[in-house]
Formats: sequence, C-alpha cells, structure tokens
Amino acid sequence: MMTIGLIGGLSWESSAEYYRLINEGVHQRLGENHSAKLVMVSLDFHEIEVLQHRDRWEEAAAAMVAAARQVEQGGAGCLVICSNTMHRMADEVAAATSIPLLHIADATAAAVSAAGLKRLGLLGTRFTMEHDFYKGLLTDRYRLEIMIPDEDDRTKLHAIIFDQLVVGDIRPESRRAVLEMIERLVVRGAEGIILGCTEIPLLVKPGDASVPLFDTTALHAAMAVDWALLAE
Repeated sequence: MMTIGLIGGLSWESSAEYYRLINEGVHQRLGENHSAKLVMVSLDFHEIEVLQHRDRWEEAAAAMVAAARQVEQGGAGCLVICSNTMHRMADEVAAATSIPLLHIADATAAAVSAAGLKRLGLLGTRFTMEHDFYKGLLTDRYRLEIMIPDEDDRTKLHAIIFDQLVVGDIRPESRRAVLEMIERLVVRGAEGIILGCTEIPLLVKPGDASVPLFDTTALHAAMAVDWALLAE
C-alpha cells in the first residue's frame, strides 16, 4: 500500500470525511484490520478563508504549496487537496512537488462519464461556481456542459457553506433550500448535479433528488484509495 498525502483543514469538517472514507475504503478492499497509510497537513481555514474573500489568491497558493511540500517530506506518494475551491491552485501545487496530484474534477468527471451524462448542474462556493478553474476543466477536458444556479441561489449557497457547513452547523431549512436549488437546475435541463463543495455532502446525500447527485468528497476519496492500492 502506498501512502496518501492530504492537504486538509479546508474545512476540517470535510477533511474528517476524507479520513473516514479513505480508511473505510482501504478496509473494505483489504479486510482484516487494515487502514490507510496517510500523511495530512491541516491548515487553519480561517486564514485561508480571509485570503479567498479578499481575492489574495497568490498568498493562498503559497500556503498550499508550503503544505504540499510538507506532505511530500512526510513520505506521501501522492497529493489530495481536500477541497474543490482550493483546486484553483492545483497547477501550482502540482508543480511544487515531485509526486502526483489527484485532481477532484478528474474523479468527478469519471463518475459522470460512467453514468452517461453530459449536462450537469454545479453547486459549490461562489469561487467554484463562477470562476473557470473547475468548470473549464470539465468542459474542455471532458466535454461536459456545466450549469450553475442563478445569482440569488449562488449567494445563498455560498453563505450556507461558509456560515454553517464549515463549522458543522447542519440545518434542515438549509437542506430544503439546497434541494430546491437542485430542482431549479433540473427544470433548466440538468441531468445530474455535481456537489462541488466538499461540505455539501454533509447536508445533501445521493438519492435525495430526482437526478443523480455526484458526491465529490466520496469520489475523490475513492480515487485516492484506488491509487494507494494500485500504484505499486
């Protein structure tokens, strides 16, 4: 088994899910009392959040590069960024180390393609929904058509993520609001929905909507397990 390297704390709520899912995946594959070999560097999310909202992405990238180098020095054989939004600097992080970066959008696109879908709604932070680093990869590399919610829904979802989910505040009314956002995207023609923030699956689960929901946290964790067990 190879050692997986995690950059976490983005937020720690979803990082805990990564830890659980990866260990469960290894145990399911290997049985007995097996668990995953992991190295994690966990950042202070408040510091990262300030940089995000002040549009100081170069400083955020420097923090991620430093974390990636710590992960590599700790003996990891790959990098997993435990966040959709922070894949904005995936290229810088990948270039700063000699180990492969497992990209969350690649894991997501593989599942979408396996399902035979082409037109997807994307939920996430405003950064993920509105900037091109994530949507662009899905459209250019995988030829997927990506739809995002309207302005009001984007604003509401961003607030739910940063004011509630990153601190583990799971509210029934927020779950209803997100499911309503999903149905509005379905009415517009979405064949499936990408839960493109690693905290959203804390609120909404696959099977909760009328179309397939793609849990990017679970898909990314499964990619890491596959890599760890097949890379040798």
